[in-house]
Amino acid sequence: MWSPMNEPPRRILVTGACGYLAGRIIQRLGKMVGVDLILATDIRPPPSKFSSKKVAFQNLDVCEPFPDLLREHSIESVVHLAYVMNPGHNRRAAWRVNVQGTTNLLDACSNSDVKQICYLSSTSVYGAHHDNPDFLTEESPVRPIKGFQYSEDKAEAEALLAGYAKRAPDCTVTVLRVCPVLGPNADNFIAAAFSKPFLVAVRGHNPPMQFIHEDDLVENLMFCLVEQPRGIFNLTGDGTIRWSEMARIFGRRLLSVPAPILYGLTGIGWMLRLQSDSPPCGIDFIRHQWTASAQKARSQLGMSFQHSSREAWESFATGKSVSASHRVH
Repeated sequence: MWSPMNEPPRRILVTGACGYLAGRIIQRLGKMVGVDLILATDIRPPPSKFSSKKVAFQNLDVCEPFPDLLREHSIESVVHLAYVMNPGHNRRAAWRVNVQGTTNLLDACSNSDVKQICYLSSTSVYGAHHDNPDFLTEESPVRPIKGFQYSEDKAEAEALLAGYAKRAPDCTVTVLRVCPVLGPNADNFIAAAFSKPFLVAVRGHNPPMQFIHEDDLVENLMFCLVEQPRGIFNLTGDGTIRWSEMARIFGRRLLSVPAPILYGLTGIGWMLRLQSDSPPCGIDFIRHQWTASAQKARSQLGMSFQHSSREAWESFATGKSVSASHRVH
């Protein structure tokens, strides 16, 4: 647990407020002394009533301009989470949320007194490539896999934020490149993949994977809102866990398929719209290494992570929190 050096922003906007992570973040913000208003926006209604009286929900489609919203509510900081996690086959609709929505948000920020934007990006912007180093840093090239929209749109949104940071130097822009988030409440593509009775693997490949526990992400996001660091930071749990070990811990059969067959079958299923989980290029993420280093966040900002990648995975697999004092290395 970190000790804040500064006061938190009083009035905060959270986009994509009805998502899995947003709910945890809003809950934590509601308990933070000094925060007066959490303006939670989403195109969907909240699944349940927010517990904190500090939260004001507003139905908002980020695809449409909202130039006056932030100024009208005197928003000081923005947590931008609105994103289509699994674009499926409707690339245009996803792009409008992921990229056009970011453009609309930045236009609203420029029309207000917002002092900070915190954007949740992904380590997938580095891409899963055969020539990746053991650990990618913030200085590594951004090489999203061509055709994998989740990563492509994250990279495009990052570019928009970088441009805004240059145009508006008085606004602190913080980009957090986060590895897959897990925990007992996980509801994302990893959780969906392991809901199936077996897990596919590329024959001859057993890449190390990284995860960050949902609690660590929430706490480090709180750190960023209070301390307001500028720039890009990788956030990952300590260590890695192999694909095969993940399947063993979760009790799933691992079906090892030769690469040409797996890419071919996935491509046919995608082309015929028999599956919408991923185009064939998504297989690269279980074939090649794409692990990142969080050393910059640790050394420059003093961030800490209470759970390792393995513990985050075990927490998800067992559906309960894994104590940091009982780590399995």
